[in-house]
Amino acid sequence: MSLLPPFQIGVWNAWILMVLLFLAYIPGRLINKEAMSKMTTPIPFSRTETILWVSTHLVIIPFALIYSIFLPLKLGTVWFYIGLPICLLSLLVNLMAGVSFATTPPDEPVTKGIYRFSRNPAYFGIFLMFIGIGIASASWILLLCAVLWITSWHILVRAEERFCLDTYGDPYREHMNTIPRWIGLPKSGKK
Repeated sequence: MSLLPPFQIGVWNAWILMVLLFLAYIPGRLINKEAMSKMTTPIPFSRTETILWVSTHLVIIPFALIYSIFLPLKLGTVWFYIGLPICLLSLLVNLMAGVSFATTPPDEPVTKGIYRFSRNPAYFGIFLMFIGIGIASASWILLLCAVLWITSWHILVRAEERFCLDTYGDPYREHMNTIPRWIGLPKSGKK
């Protein structure tokens, strides 16, 4: 990993892997567009949470997308062969999250499929995608974007969970009490 990787526009740049992330949500929208609309329901954020949301959606993600256009993948290197499976795992996680959303009625919390293992698998999948692309392109800048993104969302999911508690009540409370926030992190035992 060099301090500044070479910049060039090309077909085999990191943008190809970024596009996969957005394509992962198409099957869910095709299955049930109404249920998928839950993903875009506005969440009441505090002032600090609003600033974090804006920074992730209007700074970190657009920067990463634009940067990926000019960032060559390290094809044929160990970086690429480590990063690509992480990207593919991310794609699978996000596909499963989208299908879980699409097959859950709009008036119920999403608690099936991959949501049996994490309350926030889609966010975790996006984090994995940033990590995978950062490794596949040997870019510490994208790895830094991943850290900034997941740090912001670790705070923002609390607002989303408050919203889900207000919207779904006890069924979501039970989900919170039994399922960890992030995949791989054990449940803390708090009630």
